[in-house]
Amino acid sequence: LVIGVGTRYTDFTTASGTLFQHPGVRFLNLNIAAFDAHKLAALTVVADARAALEALAEGLAGFRVDPAYEAEYRAGKERWEQVVESAFGAADEDAAPTQTQVLGALDAVVGDDDVVINAAGSLPGDLHKLWRTRSRRQYHLEYGYSCMGYEIPAAIGVQQAAPDRAVWALVGDGTYLMMPTEIVTAVQEGLPVKLVLIQNHGYASIGGLSESVGGERFGTAYRYRAADGTFSGAPLPVDLAANAASLGMDVLRARNVRELRAALATARAADTPTCVHVETDTSGPAPTAPGAEAWWDVPVAETATREAAVHAREDYDRQVAGRRRHL
Repeated sequence: LVIGVGTRYTDFTTASGTLFQHPGVRFLNLNIAAFDAHKLAALTVVADARAALEALAEGLAGFRVDPAYEAEYRAGKERWEQVVESAFGAADEDAAPTQTQVLGALDAVVGDDDVVINAAGSLPGDLHKLWRTRSRRQYHLEYGYSCMGYEIPAAIGVQQAAPDRAVWALVGDGTYLMMPTEIVTAVQEGLPVKLVLIQNHGYASIGGLSESVGGERFGTAYRYRAADGTFSGAPLPVDLAANAASLGMDVLRARNVRELRAALATARAADTPTCVHVETDTSGPAPTAPGAEAWWDVPVAETATREAAVHAREDYDRQVAGRRRHL
């Protein structure tokens, strides 16, 4: 039984119609909008989400699932905690961290009432899978439209609404380039937002999507053109830490895990807008978050002849064939 609360069952939610494959799957949808409540041939409850959940909880008073299922669930949760610990942990404190190790370092620093803000790039996927929220308002992610550049303005708003909380804006380099200028407002207003700026010299999320559809990550790395015309030359001399400093932030550069831990602790204690800049290791094979294991319907050219595109099209056709209609 899948209980959908307020969901529109978009492509992401349903993995483009391929996610719910159990032969006996059923849906109960609680939604204020009848149109969305009826999706996937669900049993429909058109109501305010809170009122419907309270009524459902009352109706289920005293009910428990089968003990075998409860044991299976708990065992799965314990296995996942081991995955999180592996992704967060860093064996070499003097090495550059992976992106998930940056989250692990932050996880060790934040307090129960801190607010973590993110919106776009590869970070939402890692946070969704790995972050263990301590309080109801800690985890603030904009999932609806993947708004690149949302994080810094959102941090300013949250900091004004909750001046006693530590507010963290997590951004990758691609997101930062979209809208860093609101830093000036934070500086002007003396708001002690904490910016964690993760530099991997390219668009990781779009690069991964490009690769999955046969585009071979074209133009998604910050590199000069090579002699063959591709963007595979030397890395561009982009210094985003210097840019943040030029806008008035106090900037802490972390070159390895050890320095990152210290910088995050300093930033949390700061009473001025502070940026922690860290370059991540993308070479592997350090532990990172597991893949999504979900498909997104991004069409692939049928007539392309490059080997990568041909294989991507074959996979696309397989995924389309695996879609399931719920009647």
